Amino acid sequence: MKYLLLQYTNEAAMLSLPREEAGQMYGAYMAYVEAMTAADVLRGNHGLRPTAEAVTLRAPGGVQSVVNGPFAETKEQLGGYFLIEVADLDAALAWAARCPGAAHGAIEVRPVWG
Repeated sequence: MKYLLLQYTNEAAMLSLPREEAGQMYGAYMAYVEAMTAADVLRGNHGLRPTAEAVTLRAPGGVQSVVNGPFAETKEQLGGYFLIEVADLDAALAWAARCPGAAHGAIEVRPVWG
């Protein structure tokens, strides 16, 4: 079954990490991706650019409205995702727990239709 691991974190805190800490975080993510690749569970992943570059579109009644920024202001922002394919929710949760982002944010585990 496929699961999307949605990573939420405090974007401002992550963007302001000292260079050495950011390098360590990058290394932890690379090791995580390597482990998922070796286990043949990773189907896709990407980080997202900062929310300052996001736009939100709504089209109630067919009338489009585009505003700058994310849909809602929150303490944590969606920063990226991992699409994995594993046997069940327990396996998905095990991979989510290993994600470096779990230590400083939240990992939402969502089953994918189909």
